[in-house]
Formats: sequence, structure tokens, C-alpha cells
Amino acid sequence: MDSEKLKEVLEKHSQWLRDGEGGERADLRYADLSSANLSSADLRSANLHYANLSSADLRSADLSSANLSYADLRSANLSSANLRDADLSSADLRYANLSSADLRSANLSSADLRSANLSSAITDKRYIVLSCIGSRKDSTIYCFEDDKIWCGCFTGTLDDFEQAVLKTHADNSVWLKEYTGAIAYIRSLKS
Repeated sequence: MDSEKLKEVLEKHSQWLRDGEGGERADLRYADLSSANLSSADLRSANLHYANLSSADLRSADLSSANLSYADLRSANLSSANLRDADLSSADLRYANLSSADLRSANLSSADLRSANLSSAITDKRYIVLSCIGSRKDSTIYCFEDDKIWCGCFTGTLDDFEQAVLKTHADNSVWLKEYTGAIAYIRSLKS
């Protein structure tokens, strides 16, 4: 989407949020907004279903109650963004910077959080991020309430992850030890 069209959509959305005449809710479904600068944008209740926001700058943007389902947010900067009540179901958040973002009541079901930065994020669920772990020296994220782990190409339950680790790294004692140690640590925090 070109910058003039985006500017027009954002202006009409702003009018809509103020109940102003001529305003309309931002409909950015399927829009290509990759690498767009949307820092501090007011996108409350906007429709960004399937939008491409990869590498977009959304620092301090207000995306509360926005529909971001199936959106591509890979490597997007969402630090300090308001994502409260946002629909992020099935969104691709790999490598996204969500540091200090407000994710309370956000729908993250089936979202891909592999290697996302959740440091200081405000959530109503408990996550743990283990950095520089395993064969890829990447981040592993676990959600306690959902019993869901994101690690490399794996997404699933902690028990399923343990089985995959035992099978995949049976011949590599270094990775096996790191992963099983991480699993044991996570389990110790669950009790």
C-alpha cells in the first residue's frame, strides 16, 4: 500500500474513532504494510486480518481490540505497543519485538511466538523465555497456562517437546542435556 493511501486510511480511521463525520474503520485486510513506519499510530479496532506487517515499526502503536488474526508480524517492532484485547490468533510473531507490550486479554491462540522478544511484556498468562539454548542457540518460549512451547521449528506441549527432543537428539549428548535441563527447569516452575 502506498504511503498516500495509508495516510488517507489512517485519517479516516482517526475520524471514525472520534465519531467524526466522514470517518470509517480502517480496513487493512491483506494490506502489504511491510517495513511501514506506524510508530505511535492509533489503530484501535482496525481490521488487519492477514496484513503483511513484517519488519514494520509499530513501537508505541495502539492496536487494542484490533483484528490481527493471521497477520505477518515477523521481525516487527511492537515494543511498548498496546495490544490489549487484540486478536492475534494464528499471527506470525517470529522474531517480533514485543518488549514492554501490553498483551493483556490478547488472543494468542495458535500464534507463532518462536524467537519473539517478550521481555517486560504485560500479559495475563505466564511465559518463560529461555535464551541461547539448543542446537540453534535461539530463544525457547513456554506458556504455563496453555502448556505450549515454541522452540525452533517445534510448537506443541511440553510432553510432546520432550518426546521430540529424546528422538531428535538421542545421539547428541550436548543438545539432549541442554533441552532436557530446560524441560526439567520448566517443570520445576509448574509445581
